Amino acid sequence: MDFAFDARTEELRTRLLTFMDEHVYPAEAVAEEQRAQLASPWDTPQIVEDLKAEASRQGLWNLFLPDAEYGAGLTNLQYAPLAEITGRSPHLAPTALNCAAPDTGNMEVLSQFGSDEQKKQWLEPLLAGEIRSAFAMTEPEVASSDATNIETRIAKDGDSYVVNGRKWYISGAMNPDCAVFIVMGKTDPDSEDIRRQQSMILVPRDTPGVEVRRAMQVYGYEDHSHGGHAEVVFHDVRVPASHLIGEEGGGFAIAQARLGPGRIHHCMRLIGMAERAIELMCRRAVARTAFGKPLAQQGVVQNWIADARVTVEQLRLLVLKTAWLMDTVGNRGAHTEIQSIKIATPRAVVGILDQAVQLYGAGGVSQDFPLAELWSSARTLRLADGPDEVHQRSLARREIKKYL
Repeated sequence: MDFAFDARTEELRTRLLTFMDEHVYPAEAVAEEQRAQLASPWDTPQIVEDLKAEASRQGLWNLFLPDAEYGAGLTNLQYAPLAEITGRSPHLAPTALNCAAPDTGNMEVLSQFGSDEQKKQWLEPLLAGEIRSAFAMTEPEVASSDATNIETRIAKDGDSYVVNGRKWYISGAMNPDCAVFIVMGKTDPDSEDIRRQQSMILVPRDTPGVEVRRAMQVYGYEDHSHGGHAEVVFHDVRVPASHLIGEEGGGFAIAQARLGPGRIHHCMRLIGMAERAIELMCRRAVARTAFGKPLAQQGVVQNWIADARVTVEQLRLLVLKTAWLMDTVGNRGAHTEIQSIKIATPRAVVGILDQAVQLYGAGGVSQDFPLAELWSSARTLRLADGPDEVHQRSLARREIKKYL
């Protein structure tokens, strides 16, 4: 990567690359072996805890938070190349650095909107990597890509709120270390302003009425390293009114604030996934022979690798531009670019990974190489922060508005 960053970023990049080589990549196979021996596949392997301790010791910790009071104090532009590096091992590296979703977004919400009491009870242990968390928004009964459809009810009852609803694909909820949910629901379903109907509230996992029902699969994977993607039912779940985040009716605005950095973090890591795919393609191409010559000499393989390199360089520049705009003019000013990277990056990286799978043949779809799981992750991101079509709709509206 030839892009010139400031001295602090370059120093962190150098340290992180060394950490990946010396600790993360060797731990990938170990983590799988240890997980297979655990009483529950949702438990955290000891090697992951060892990585967290080492990353913390080296100062490679909470790099995603721009607020120096809680994190490393990096800008989006400074964090971008670091997130890209962690994307090369997306099931291990982000967790090792305490930079894994959904905890990152939840920590951002609590740092920006949480009360002092909420920060003390939940943000501090999250920052220390002592607990995990989940963000409960998506619902099976409605099109959750339109957040105004959310049906979960958060009803005021004296000095408490009572939560009722059914959520699914709640990432991280299967992990026994998941101690708290941030739940999105409606406190005022009759409000004329549909964007003021929703609120967010903290629900401890051990609250009576919280049922973590089952793990949802993603293309057949249960994503144990991510803590799974659970179906969760909230049945007459009563929590103190002080657990409300911000004010009643502020949930939609908080969600938008949370999704801005979340979108770009995913795109940063996707570029790292694509870089690893290119590396694997090149290694396979020079090591295998078919039809009388190395795959590296086959024209179609050369085209795949060349096109992948061009695509990654283009995507990286767009992501870096977006990060810079978010730092300089804010999320609103970077709206077009945020939507653009969310559309372009997962789509393109899925294509690169698909060609890498093709190059590996049967091995590409197997558990012996990371490509199939990487493909699954990248493809899912075309839905996770809103489907492509939602971002296309938003981007097109802004473009058309210039001519009205």
